[in-house]
Amino acid sequence: MNYELVAEYSQIASAVLFVAVMIWIWMKFIQPAIVTAQQNQNAKLAEAERHRDEAKAALDSVQGEREAAQRDAEAIRQRVAMQAQLERDAAIREAKEAGERALRNADGELGRSRAAAREQLRTDLLDRALDLARTRAAARVDDRVNAELVESFVGHIRNGGAQ
Repeated sequence: MNYELVAEYSQIASAVLFVAVMIWIWMKFIQPAIVTAQQNQNAKLAEAERHRDEAKAALDSVQGEREAAQRDAEAIRQRVAMQAQLERDAAIREAKEAGERALRNADGELGRSRAAAREQLRTDLLDRALDLARTRAAARVDDRVNAELVESFVGHIRNGGAQ
C-alpha cells in the first residue's frame, strides 16, 4: 500500500469534507441570517417608499388645497373691493341726494323768508304811512273840514254810492 497515495487522498477527502461542512454551515446558519437581514432591509425600504409616496400624495393634496385657498382669497378680495365700491357709491349717492334735498329745502325756505320779509316790510311801511297820514291829517283837518267830509260822505251814501 502506498502511503503517499493514501495521504494525498486523505488531503483531498479532508478538503472536500471541509468545503462540504463550510457549505452546510453557510446554508444552515449564515445564509438564513443574510436572507432575513435582506428581507428586513427590503421591508424597511418598502415602508420608507410607502411613507414617501404617502408624503408626496399629502403634499400634492396640500398644494391643491393651498391653490384653492389662494383662489378663494382672491375671490374674497375681489368681492370685498366690489362691495366696498358699491357701498361707497351708495354713500356718495345718498349724501348727494341729501345735499340736493337740503338745497331744495333751503331754496324753498329762502323763498318763504323773502315773502315773509316782504310782507313784514309792507306791514311796516303801511303802519308808518298810516301813522304819518294820521299825524298830517290831524294837523290839516280841523272840525269844520271834518264836518264837511262827513257831510259829503253821508250824502254820497244817501245817493246810493253813485257820484
